Amino acid sequence: MAEGKDLSEIEIENQKIIDNAQLSIWEAVLPVLILVGMLAYNVFVFGDDALSGSNQFILLMGGAVAAFVGFRNKVSYKTMIEEVAENVKSTSGAILILLMVGALAGTWLISGIIPAMIYYGLQVLNPTIFLAATLIICAVISIATGSSWTTAATVGIALIGIGEALGISLGMTAGAVLSGAYFGDKMSPMSDTTNLAPAMAGTDLFTHIKYMAYTTVPTITVTLVIFIILGFFQNTSGQADVNTLLTDIDKAFNISPWLFLVPIAVIVLIIKKTPPLVALLAGTLLGGIFALIFQPEVVAQVANVEKLDFNSAYKGVLQAITVETSVATENEALADLFTAGGMAKMLGTIWLILCAMVFGGVMDAIGALARISSFMLNLFDSIFGLFASTVFTCVGLNFTASDQYLAIVVPGKMYAKAYTDKGLAPENLSRTLEDSGTVTSVLIPWNTCGAYHSGVLGVPVFDYAFYAFFNWLSPFMTLLFAAFQIKIRKLVKA
Repeated sequence: MAEGKDLSEIEIENQKIIDNAQLSIWEAVLPVLILVGMLAYNVFVFGDDALSGSNQFILLMGGAVAAFVGFRNKVSYKTMIEEVAENVKSTSGAILILLMVGALAGTWLISGIIPAMIYYGLQVLNPTIFLAATLIICAVISIATGSSWTTAATVGIALIGIGEALGISLGMTAGAVLSGAYFGDKMSPMSDTTNLAPAMAGTDLFTHIKYMAYTTVPTITVTLVIFIILGFFQNTSGQADVNTLLTDIDKAFNISPWLFLVPIAVIVLIIKKTPPLVALLAGTLLGGIFALIFQPEVVAQVANVEKLDFNSAYKGVLQAITVETSVATENEALADLFTAGGMAKMLGTIWLILCAMVFGGVMDAIGALARISSFMLNLFDSIFGLFASTVFTCVGLNFTASDQYLAIVVPGKMYAKAYTDKGLAPENLSRTLEDSGTVTSVLIPWNTCGAYHSGVLGVPVFDYAFYAFFNWLSPFMTLLFAAFQIKIRKLVKA
C-alpha cells in the first residue's frame, strides 16, 4: 500500500502483473487444483479447527507447489520473494483495519452498545410477524457483532425455541435466522469476511460495503417480503416471551438509548468519507469513554477489581481492546454474545491473509495469475461471463474446499487481473466474492459453516436451506446486475 492511501487509491498501473509466455494453462492451473485438493482434505480432517492454523499452512504449501512450477520455468527465487513482499505490503491497510475492528468490538461490548442493540431489538417480537421480526433482529445483531456464528449461537437459539413454541416450522425459523445473520455478516464493518473480500480484490472496506449495498439491499428486501407473506399463513399460538433474556441483559448492563450515540457518530463519520481507520478508532475510543460513564461495574469486572480507579479503568478498557473479554451473566444463551475477542481475535484472519498473499505472490511471480486471467478472458469474453465465472468458482470452492474464507481468498487472487483487464473497478470483484462466497457456505452440509449452524440451531441443512432465501438469492442478484449492466463500476485511472 502506498503511504497514506487506502487500497482503492493505489494506481492500478503501478501494480505490476508478471507475464510468462513459457507457462502453459495447465501449469498455471496445477497449483490451484492441488491447493483446493489439499484444503478439502484438510477441512475433512480438522473440521471447524482448520482455520486455527492448518489451512494457513496449506496455503503456504500451495505456494511451494507454485514455486516448483516457477523453478521449472526458470523463475528465480528472488523474483518470487520480491513479489510475495509486494503482496504482503498491499494488505497493510486491511490488516490495520482488522485490528481496529477487533478493538471496536471490545469497547462496544463493555460499554453496553451491543447489548443495547440486542435489548431493544428483542422487544419488536410479535407472534403475528415472528418470521419477519426474526430476520430483522438477527440482521441488527449480526451487523452490531459482525458475526453470523455468534448471532446463531445466542439469539438464534432463543428464536428457534420461541418459534417452536408458536408452532412455526423449525426450517422456516432457521432460514429467517440465517438470512438475517448473513446479511449482517456481509454488511458489518466488524465482520472478518467483509474485511477479507476487499483485501483480496484490492479496494477499501467502506467502498466495498457501500458498493455491496446495491445488490444486498434488494436481496434482503425481497427476503423480508417473502417472510412477511409466509407469516400470514402461520397458525401461531402462545406468546413470544423474551422477558428472561431482557431481564438478564438489564442485570448485566445499564441499558440506555444514549448508547446509540456512538454508532451514530461512527455512521456520520463514514458518511462524511472519513478514512476507515480514523472512523473505527473514533468508535473505539468513544466506546471506551461510554463504558466508563455507563458501565463502571462492567469495566471493574473486566479489570478484576472491586472498586474502579484510574489504573483499573485503564486496564479494563485496554483489555477489552486487545484480548478476549467476557461479561458475567447467569444466562447461558447470552454467554457467548457477552464475549468479545478484541484485537487478538483478528490475528487468525490476518494470518490467513498473509499466507494467502504468499500463495498469490508466488502465483504472480511465475506468471500463473496472468495466464489464468488471459485464459478466462478468452473463455468468457463478456462482462457477464466474467461475473458468472467468479460466482461459479466461489460456490465451487465452498463445495470442495468447504470453507467460506477460502471461497473468498482463492478467487479473489485468481480474478483480480481479469477484472482489471476488463476495465472494472475492484469493488465489482469484492462484491461478487461476498455475494457468492460468503453467503452460500451455510447451504452446504459439509462446509464448516453449514455444519456449525446446523449443529447449533439443531436444524438439518436440508430443512432450512430453501428458507434461507437471502443466502441463495444473493448470487442470482449479483448475476442479474451483471446481465443488465446495473451498477457495474468502471475503473477510473489517475
